[in-house]
Amino acid sequence: MNRLLFPLLVLAFLLSPGIGAAREQPAIDDSPRAIGLEMPDWFELSFLDLPEDLKKARKDGKKGLIVYLGMKDCPYCEALMNVNFGQEDIVRYTRQHFNTVGLDVLGSRPMVALDGRQSSEREYAVRERLNFTPTLVFYDLDGHEALRLRGYQSPYQHRAALEYVVDAHYRNERFGDYLARADPPPKFEVGGLNQREFFAHPPYALDRTRIPARRPLAVFFEQRDCHACDVLHTEPLGDRQTLDSLALMEVVQLDMRSETPVLTPDGRRLTARQWARELDLFYAPTLIFFDERGHEIIRVESVVRLNRLRNVLEYVLTRGYENYPTFQRWSASRSEMQ
Repeated sequence: MNRLLFPLLVLAFLLSPGIGAAREQPAIDDSPRAIGLEMPDWFELSFLDLPEDLKKARKDGKKGLIVYLGMKDCPYCEALMNVNFGQEDIVRYTRQHFNTVGLDVLGSRPMVALDGRQSSEREYAVRERLNFTPTLVFYDLDGHEALRLRGYQSPYQHRAALEYVVDAHYRNERFGDYLARADPPPKFEVGGLNQREFFAHPPYALDRTRIPARRPLAVFFEQRDCHACDVLHTEPLGDRQTLDSLALMEVVQLDMRSETPVLTPDGRRLTARQWARELDLFYAPTLIFFDERGHEIIRVESVVRLNRLRNVLEYVLTRGYENYPTFQRWSASRSEMQ
């Protein structure tokens, strides 16, 4: 396809009737509550042998296989099922081009991964370093991972992800670059970043390789005129407990599209734009947490509400990552003790 024409076509798709409203996040109540484990009836009836599921996708004439990883009582999974999969165009397009298999990240059913390794669903989730549900992993017909959406994404992002994989753009560019070409920043930015008193001031000397820091580091990658960023600052960051937790960290805010100079936690001199691209970021806001020596602990690159953010901060501050292989396992262990 003509590369000059492509951004116009994608933008037309993303801004078609009904799509614009999907840019805004749906209301999600992420407080602990009984939800169950829901999967649509159009998901494949799988024996959890992913090589066989991929073979069936080829036979059915699809473009690939989607593996959905969810869990019981997950409000973000509920949003995926009710909001995204409640929209006819998303379901129709997904079923037209993919077969979809559902897994329970805390389940004990035996399964075979695409690399042939056998395990339980729970063991597979740990091996895949799954921190957040829902996660959607897109595989092409050769069994190569084309894209991974960690955590809940709005219908706008979801539609873009489907197009990105179906049209095989993953072979030539990152998802973040694809989105930026379809939705470039305005020439004259109207709204700035949300300024907060707990954000450190420049210069951003974040190097922790020579002398370990005393506190963990939280880097907020944001954008101008970002509705999801506004939601983050309005609700979760309006909570006193959350602010008290952040006060125990070094907290930096970066415009992921800017040329702001940064000395990264591993000691390199990059711009915020270069660092965001190297980290393969596509969602704003993305929150990345580093330990005192500059090693990444966890990142939140999806819709996040109060309860999840509180738990992530506790996971980092109590060093839960030292005893549990993933945030999901840590969170589940806490639920079992309650």
